[in-house]
Amino acid sequence: MIALLYIGLIVVAFFFLIVLPQRRRMAAHQAMVASLVVGDDVITTGGIHGTIRSLDDEVVRLEIADGVLIRLARNAVAQKVVPERQVGGESTDETTTG
Repeated sequence: MIALLYIGLIVVAFFFLIVLPQRRRMAAHQAMVASLVVGDDVITTGGIHGTIRSLDDEVVRLEIADGVLIRLARNAVAQKVVPERQVGGESTDETTTG
C-alpha cells in the first residue's frame, strides 16, 4: 500500500514539475507564432536571424540579407527580436522567447 502511495506521489510530482511547464511553454510559443506580422525581426530554431517579408498559414518568407529570401515553416520561428534601445548610454538588443 505504501509503495502505491510513493508511485502516486512521483506521478503527481512529475506532472507538476515536467508536464505543466512544458504545456505553458508550448502555449506561449503558439501564441507568439500566431502574433507574427510582416516586418517582425525574428530568430529561427536554427539560429537564423531575419525579417519576415510575407506570411501564410504554414509558411514564412524570411529575408536574411538584402534580396535573399528563404521559405520556412511558421513553427520554425523560435522568437521575436525586440528593437534595440538605449540603456544608460549602452545599446542593448533584447529578444523575447516563446
